[in-house]
Amino acid sequence: MYAIIETGGKQYKVSKGDVIYIEKLDAADNDEIRFDKVLAVGEGADMAIGAPLVDGAEVLGKLIKTGKSKKVIVFKMKSKKGYRKKQGHRQPYSKVEITEIKA
Repeated sequence: MYAIIETGGKQYKVSKGDVIYIEKLDAADNDEIRFDKVLAVGEGADMAIGAPLVDGAEVLGKLIKTGKSKKVIVFKMKSKKGYRKKQGHRQPYSKVEITEIKA
């Protein structure tokens, strides 16, 4: 059984036991996370698709850790003008383990 959830403006296909990296959540480590924006849940002929959300469905997870991803270099340059700008960016994330899918 799997579910499609929405969090942080993105959609994720998850099943029980999956570990996903999502946009940073405002919670502490080892907290219980409840995803109530479930777009679809089930498997095969038992699939329930919401319009836009499935009523009464939720996905439970455990926040394993919060961190930052590897640095991405942003380099801007205009040739023959002497303009060069170098920036770095590290996107914050939350690592979540899916513990239960309630349909």
